[in-house]
Amino acid sequence: MRAPLALPPIMAIVAAVVLEGCSPGRPSAPKDAGDSSLSPAARRELAQVEAEIDRIEASTLQRLAKPPGNQVQQVELLGKLLLYDKHLSVNRNEACTLCHMPETGFTGPVSELNRTTAAYPGSVRTRFSNRKPQTHSYAPLAPVLHFDRDKGDMVGGNFWDMRATGRRLGNPAAEQAQGPPTNPVEMGLPDIACAVYRASQRPYRGMFEQVWGKQAFAIAWPGNVEQVCNTPGPPPNADPLPVHLSPRDRGLASATFDQMAQSIAGYESSAEVTPFSSKYDAVQGGKVKFTAQEEAGYALFRGKARCNECHRDGGPGEEPMFTDFTASNIGTPANPRLPFYAENRPYAQGYAPNPAGRSYVDGGVGIFLEGGGVLSRPSAVDARWAGQAKDNMGRMRVPTLRNVDKRPYPAFVKAYGHNGYFTSLKAIVHYYNTRDTLARCKPNDPGEGTTCWPAPETTQNMNTSKMGRLGLTDAEEDAIVAFMQTLTDGYRAPG
Repeated sequence: MRAPLALPPIMAIVAAVVLEGCSPGRPSAPKDAGDSSLSPAARRELAQVEAEIDRIEASTLQRLAKPPGNQVQQVELLGKLLLYDKHLSVNRNEACTLCHMPETGFTGPVSELNRTTAAYPGSVRTRFSNRKPQTHSYAPLAPVLHFDRDKGDMVGGNFWDMRATGRRLGNPAAEQAQGPPTNPVEMGLPDIACAVYRASQRPYRGMFEQVWGKQAFAIAWPGNVEQVCNTPGPPPNADPLPVHLSPRDRGLASATFDQMAQSIAGYESSAEVTPFSSKYDAVQGGKVKFTAQEEAGYALFRGKARCNECHRDGGPGEEPMFTDFTASNIGTPANPRLPFYAENRPYAQGYAPNPAGRSYVDGGVGIFLEGGGVLSRPSAVDARWAGQAKDNMGRMRVPTLRNVDKRPYPAFVKAYGHNGYFTSLKAIVHYYNTRDTLARCKPNDPGEGTTCWPAPETTQNMNTSKMGRLGLTDAEEDAIVAFMQTLTDGYRAPG
């Protein structure tokens, strides 16, 4: 018998576990700094992750003493240093890797947060995103976002809502890297110039200038740049670029920010992050064989369960990326554990991430295409896509299944779905199988995830043709899970 998913009411879990300042009995505005709002268990685990980030950064910085002579490897080294650099956040406490560590396949590395909030705190620790972190391994292999007329679908881009299109820099992963630094609920800087200024103070400046040119940091910084860059974003509406630079220096800062992003994409493209080293790859190379259960799961994945119709395992001229780079609404229920629902009242600076409160519905790709509703927009919206917005409301980009079960230890909890509603592979496979056959759950129903499912967050454009009543047995669900576990990188063949 499956254990039901424990999903307490939103305000109870938020008050008890995450946002102490946001309970119904406390009318004061949430705090805008510090981490006292996190549960003790989450703080302990976060501290362990932060220590590991510091260790990796220190080890990587040592490589600057004898840098690689190959420029490609220099770019990769820069990208890794940028990803592990906590100084690129407003409070100098959050590297990109806080949400993307290697031991979990470059996604959320804090089991307690995956189990409870699903979303991760930003540099301002009381601010949380509206979604769970995606993996950034294999992200550079996504195509530039485009409308495929034959499929009648938007294809490509990065982020759950495809908003890192890749159309400006030629790589969605590079544009994805430009979102978090100025996202108010993530790294929280008020201006992209702050990321460039902070990078100019770091030990890798010399290598950056060697790769990208001395002009990268040849910027006349205003006297108040420290004060401005220590102030959490978003910037005031009347001063959207609060680091006041000359037109020339603004252009230099923008170009350097692009080069920082391209360096990150270069590292994410490297064999360290995108290695194709899973058991599945070894099987395809003829080095090992699947177990009987894994083989059965792969057959179901390609057949009865219809998984590979969206999570494609390759075709003519295709690498097996286990995504078709389109978007879909699988009808995922709203996740009441997300602290984002309680972020409807202004923080100290008058900023409220989610004015809609508990009525918030994540519109996904459609919201981006119509030009609004996102917390960061690393890529401009192409006005020619506006006609696709309605057909993409509620849809989320199909994620790769590579490293979908990578975890540092068996009991580690991973979150699945754009909002992290599911906390096990078994649960999400069971949902695909039974979404339309089980009853609707009543509030606090003990059978949730076993005998019933909550209503979808939105039924707009919901996928009803490929999932919902697959007719899989319990053993068949387990076999599919076993197959997906073969997609974990770092596999070593026995012997």
